[in-house]
Amino acid sequence: MNIIDNIKKLKCGRVLENINVKDYVTYKAGGKALCLVLPDNVDKLITLLNFLKSNKIKHKVIGKGSNLVFGDSFYDGVLIKLDELNHLDIKENIIKVGAGYSLAKLSLKVAKLGLAGLEFAAGIPGTIGGAVFMNAGAYNSDMGYIVREVKVLTPDLTIKTLTNPELDFHYRTSFLQKNPEYICLEATILLQKGDRDLILEVISDRKKRRLESQPLEYPSAGSVFRNPTGDYAGRLIEEIGYKGKQIGGAMVSLKHANFVINNGNASGDDIKKLILEIQSKVKEKYDIELKIEQEFVE
Repeated sequence: MNIIDNIKKLKCGRVLENINVKDYVTYKAGGKALCLVLPDNVDKLITLLNFLKSNKIKHKVIGKGSNLVFGDSFYDGVLIKLDELNHLDIKENIIKVGAGYSLAKLSLKVAKLGLAGLEFAAGIPGTIGGAVFMNAGAYNSDMGYIVREVKVLTPDLTIKTLTNPELDFHYRTSFLQKNPEYICLEATILLQKGDRDLILEVISDRKKRRLESQPLEYPSAGSVFRNPTGDYAGRLIEEIGYKGKQIGGAMVSLKHANFVINNGNASGDDIKKLILEIQSKVKEKYDIELKIEQEFVE
């Protein structure tokens, strides 16, 4: 069976063949993949997934690839991006937004409308779907504080609405992360009315702090490890002498030890090897199992 020809016959949306994965992840590393499909809408997504599941074809939904580490070997499957699910409806302080909408873009848009609560997200390079999945957060806030409900596609391809309690948000995790066959389609977000100028000032100040403390000039995927209770992953990595440690083109940032950066021409395998080595060394020295925030995809 020619998978790509059969997908094209479904007329679900754009189909890009034999793609370079590095063009679709923030690490800018990884091998090639069979194809990438951008479904036109939810119905087309269901049609596509029905075909892939029925034929047992490997597949994965990705957002902006801001938490993914792909290996260098060929990904013999279908990657799905929900960029076309990017509708936005704002009624007073209630926002309904598609899974493919940029989180940072939404943060700035609502700030200019004088809506508070999403300031933490201004520097997070992900989509709404990815942010709900990861329970993305910063500055002592996260999606769990503002998401009222989420429309999802279940494993049997029916559409269901999950409320905030059902989404089981906790530090950098959610029901969706524990049940990855559920796909976020749309989120309803509840914000508070605030002072537009003050909100924008907070965003500007935090942007300045990020530029000073994080290696944003290099490809990365943000913090590699969750902070263990009562401590900081970056501190532990510095203590084992790994600040500046390099494997191939992958390097522990000199600016922030909890960032692994692509320092030139890193391979996905370089990045994975360095992350696992850090985890092993911290475990060996401190008997602390650092939890990796990023996902390895093979």
